[in-house]
Amino acid sequence: MDRMIAYCGLVCSDCPAYVATQADDRAALEKVAAQWREEYNHPDATAESVICDGCLATSGRLGCYGPGCEVRACAVGRGVVSCGHCADYACDKLENLFKLAPDARPVLDEVRRSASSSQ
Repeated sequence: MDRMIAYCGLVCSDCPAYVATQADDRAALEKVAAQWREEYNHPDATAESVICDGCLATSGRLGCYGPGCEVRACAVGRGVVSCGHCADYACDKLENLFKLAPDARPVLDEVRRSASSSQ
Protein backbone atom coordinates (compact mmCIF):
# COMPACT_ATOMS: atom_id res chain seq x y z
CA MET A 1 0.00 0.00 0.00
CA ASP A 2 1.28 3.46 -0.89
CA ARG A 3 1.81 5.90 1.94
CA MET A 4 -1.09 8.40 2.10
CA ILE A 5 -0.34 11.65 3.90
CA ALA A 6 -3.26 13.84 4.92
CA TYR A 7 -3.21 17.59 4.34
CA CYS A 8 -2.18 18.08 7.97
CA GLY A 9 0.70 15.61 7.96
CA LEU A 10 -1.00 12.69 9.64
CA VAL A 11 -0.28 9.47 7.78
CA CYS A 12 -3.69 8.11 6.79
CA SER A 13 -2.25 4.81 5.61
CA ASP A 14 -0.90 4.18 9.14
CA CYS A 15 -4.21 5.04 10.81
CA PRO A 16 -6.04 2.03 12.27
CA ALA A 17 -9.40 3.38 11.04
CA TYR A 18 -8.10 3.67 7.48
CA VAL A 19 -6.46 0.22 7.63
CA ALA A 20 -9.63 -1.40 9.00
CA THR A 21 -11.78 0.36 6.40
CA GLN A 22 -9.60 -0.76 3.52
CA ALA A 23 -9.64 -4.34 4.86
CA ASP A 24 -13.43 -4.16 5.35
CA ASP A 25 -12.80 -5.44 8.89
CA ARG A 26 -15.85 -4.66 11.03
CA ALA A 27 -14.30 -6.05 14.22
CA ALA A 28 -11.25 -3.82 13.79
CA LEU A 29 -13.51 -0.80 13.21
CA GLU A 30 -15.34 -1.59 16.45
CA LYS A 31 -12.00 -1.78 18.25
CA VAL A 32 -10.88 1.58 16.81
CA ALA A 33 -14.16 3.21 17.85
CA ALA A 34 -13.79 1.88 21.40
CA GLN A 35 -10.19 3.12 21.58
CA TRP A 36 -11.10 6.58 20.26
CA ARG A 37 -14.02 6.91 22.67
CA GLU A 38 -11.48 6.65 25.48
CA GLU A 39 -8.26 8.05 24.02
CA TYR A 40 -9.77 11.12 22.34
CA ASN A 41 -12.77 11.62 24.64
CA HIS A 42 -15.07 11.01 21.69
CA PRO A 43 -18.04 9.24 23.32
CA ASP A 44 -20.06 9.14 20.09
CA ALA A 45 -17.47 7.18 18.09
CA THR A 46 -18.98 4.09 16.49
CA ALA A 47 -17.68 1.61 13.95
CA GLU A 48 -19.71 3.45 11.31
CA SER A 49 -18.33 6.86 12.25
CA VAL A 50 -14.67 5.80 11.98
CA ILE A 51 -15.00 4.33 8.48
CA CYS A 52 -12.50 6.33 6.44
CA ASP A 53 -10.91 6.28 3.00
CA GLY A 54 -8.36 8.90 4.02
CA CYS A 55 -8.47 12.67 4.15
CA LEU A 56 -7.46 13.00 0.52
CA ALA A 57 -10.68 11.32 -0.61
CA THR A 58 -12.82 13.79 -2.51
CA SER A 59 -16.13 12.29 -1.42
CA GLY A 60 -17.63 9.53 0.63
CA ARG A 61 -16.17 8.03 3.75
CA LEU A 62 -14.11 10.55 5.70
CA GLY A 63 -14.31 9.17 9.22
CA CYS A 64 -14.96 11.05 12.45
CA TYR A 65 -13.17 14.29 11.78
CA GLY A 66 -12.80 14.48 8.01
CA PRO A 67 -16.03 16.30 7.14
CA GLY A 68 -15.63 18.86 9.93
CA CYS A 69 -11.85 19.25 9.92
CA GLU A 70 -10.94 22.92 9.51
CA VAL A 71 -7.38 22.07 8.42
CA ARG A 72 -8.67 19.82 5.63
CA ALA A 73 -11.29 22.38 4.59
CA CYS A 74 -8.66 25.13 4.45
CA ALA A 75 -6.25 23.05 2.35
CA VAL A 76 -9.00 22.00 -0.06
CA GLY A 77 -10.17 25.62 -0.31
CA ARG A 78 -6.66 26.82 -1.06
CA GLY A 79 -6.07 24.03 -3.56
CA VAL A 80 -2.81 22.86 -1.98
CA VAL A 81 -1.55 19.29 -2.09
CA SER A 82 -0.85 19.49 1.63
CA CYS A 83 -0.39 22.15 4.27
CA GLY A 84 3.35 21.77 3.73
CA HIS A 85 2.81 23.38 0.31
CA CYS A 86 0.91 26.37 1.72
CA ALA A 87 2.43 29.85 1.82
CA ASP A 88 1.00 30.27 5.34
CA TYR A 89 2.64 27.14 6.79
CA ALA A 90 2.42 26.63 9.79
CA CYS A 91 -0.73 28.56 10.61
CA ASP A 92 -2.62 28.64 13.90
CA LYS A 93 -4.91 25.82 12.75
CA LEU A 94 -1.88 23.57 12.26
CA GLU A 95 -0.17 24.67 15.46
CA ASN A 96 -3.31 23.65 17.37
CA LEU A 97 -3.38 20.29 15.59
CA PHE A 98 0.32 19.71 16.31
CA LYS A 99 -0.44 20.00 20.03
CA LEU A 100 -2.76 16.99 19.68
CA ALA A 101 -0.76 15.15 17.02
CA PRO A 102 2.92 16.13 17.27
CA ASP A 103 3.94 13.37 14.83
CA ALA A 104 2.33 15.36 12.01
CA ARG A 105 4.82 18.25 12.17
CA PRO A 106 7.95 16.35 11.06
CA VAL A 107 6.02 14.78 8.20
CA LEU A 108 4.86 18.20 6.95
CA ASP A 109 8.31 19.70 7.52
CA GLU A 110 9.73 17.03 5.21
CA VAL A 111 6.95 17.62 2.65
CA ARG A 112 7.78 21.32 2.76
CA ARG A 113 11.52 20.72 2.29
CA SER A 114 10.83 18.39 -0.63
CA ALA A 115 8.44 20.89 -2.25
CA SER A 116 10.98 23.71 -1.87
CA SER A 117 13.83 21.70 -3.35
CA SER A 118 11.77 20.67 -6.39
CA GLN A 119 10.92 24.25 -7.37
